Amino acid sequence: MTTAAAATYRIFALQVVRTRRLGPSLVRVTFAGPDLHGFASDGCDQSLSLFLPRPGQEEPVLPMEYGDAWRQAWLDIPEDVRAVMRSYTLRTLRRDAQGLTTEIDIDFVLHGTEPGSATPAGPASQWASRARAGDRAVLLGPAVADNGAIRFRPPADADLVVIWADETALPAASAILESLPAGTRARAWLEVEHTEDIQDLVIAADADITWLVRNDSSPMAVDAVRAAQLPPAERPYVWIAGESGQVKELRRHLVREREIDRRRITFVGYWRRGLTEEQLREQE
Repeated sequence: MTTAAAATYRIFALQVVRTRRLGPSLVRVTFAGPDLHGFASDGCDQSLSLFLPRPGQEEPVLPMEYGDAWRQAWLDIPEDVRAVMRSYTLRTLRRDAQGLTTEIDIDFVLHGTEPGSATPAGPASQWASRARAGDRAVLLGPAVADNGAIRFRPPADADLVVIWADETALPAASAILESLPAGTRARAWLEVEHTEDIQDLVIAADADITWLVRNDSSPMAVDAVRAAQLPPAERPYVWIAGESGQVKELRRHLVREREIDRRRITFVGYWRRGLTEEQLREQE
């Protein structure tokens, strides 16, 4: 991190206070701790870096005292010892009467944790599936409410909000939809693995949401969006996030076939099929 980034982001020590299973593929972990009083975010798709302990460790092994040089100090720790780092988006934060953050929710996708699954579970999925109150984690997150890790920024003149997300981007998409004020028109496609992963969202906006369920052979991503008739709009704004290949294909469709101004499309590849986060980070 640069000095400016260090002022915007900082490291927070966290403890699990509770967990809640949201469906076969999803679990919500609620974190708290005195450090969180300094956590600040006004964004619905706030990006975070979460550090988790490896099996057999009580807490993540991460240098907390190196300031700007924390990343290199973390990389200098042997790979099988240093904390596992994974990228997530914030689902919810709660504040006390003084406006200080007291709790945050992060939703985890439990890839490969089901009995008999053909996909091996990653370290974050394994940790989240076993998480209990008192478990420790570390977070690199914002100390400034308006920061560069917030990407959902619709123009003031947007007359339609279009959203697509797979389950990795579902926390952000859900928070975005719940934040839209009454009278806002929105069209969203949310993709999950199982019907039981569908969530009840509290939405004030005029939002039409389609849940795409892979296990029910729903049309996915581009096919679902291409087949849909969007509400008429002169100045739509699009936010799409999830598997990078799907995101790129969707953006191409929206620009070329729907003729939406590419400058009004926010697109984020959260992961890439066939690559671990470490492998993806090496390619950046």
